[in-house]
Amino acid sequence: MAGMSGHWAFAFGVLGNIISFVVFLSPIPTFYKIYKKKSTEGYQSIPYVVALFSSMLWIYYAFLKTNTTLLITINSFGVFIETIYVGFYLFYAPKKAKVQTVKMLLLSVVGGFGAIILVTQFLFKGDVRGQVVGWICLVFSLCVFVAPLGIVRQVIKTKSVEYMPLLLSVFLTLSAVAWFFYGLFLKDINIAAPNILGFIFGVLQMVLYAIYSKKEKNILKEQKLPEIQKPEVIVKNENMNANKKLPELTQEQIIDIVKLGLLVCSDKVQVATCPHDTNCGVKAANKLENMPKLQTVAT
Repeated sequence: MAGMSGHWAFAFGVLGNIISFVVFLSPIPTFYKIYKKKSTEGYQSIPYVVALFSSMLWIYYAFLKTNTTLLITINSFGVFIETIYVGFYLFYAPKKAKVQTVKMLLLSVVGGFGAIILVTQFLFKGDVRGQVVGWICLVFSLCVFVAPLGIVRQVIKTKSVEYMPLLLSVFLTLSAVAWFFYGLFLKDINIAAPNILGFIFGVLQMVLYAIYSKKEKNILKEQKLPEIQKPEVIVKNENMNANKKLPELTQEQIIDIVKLGLLVCSDKVQVATCPHDTNCGVKAANKLENMPKLQTVAT
């Protein structure tokens, strides 16, 4: 039975290494965006500093325990890649963010890790030392999973998933499952316990991503410009007026309309050409009287 547990532990340890390798590489799209923008605006360095510190602690814990080679391999890579991330962040970060990141590095990596080594080496011996370091690793592993909650808060506040890397959330959840079973089969609570919380936080992030990414799509649809309305074409229904005809005008009515039009025009010409001649309008009227009458054509 112990042999079977060892084989299962090794299998889940290898699986955990593979998934954790992808987890460590998953922030690459985020840093590619930072490279394109030439700015870290909207992004935080806390997850990377905490992950760096956690990897260093797990390496120290693995050296104090037996059968933990798989912890050493993946966390060595973690220290390497997280150091690159932090350096990249410092290069593009504004002055205020740089100062905060350097303070965290000095406080955690230099001061914190150095203090843990000194205290555990001089105050504890044997298995007790491993247990103390294991509990410290447990606490900081929880911090690794809790660190993205700052991004979760930003997503809820801004209702935008722009700064929440979905890929990281997915692989953190899968990694938590693999390392939980690895610790379970090794009967190491310090490895198994924090991954329960890691699984819960990973699922929470994916749910939030699904909710707010859908809302973003709906908002974008609502903000689209309205289409240009085409001019309405009114179609005349010929059947409606089929039986209705315009009334026909008589010859006298047509002549009166023509005379009235000419009289109006002559008045306007009088004002423009002979404003002081009072007989000008009378002459025009006489001309109208002498005009031949229109002949109607029989239909």
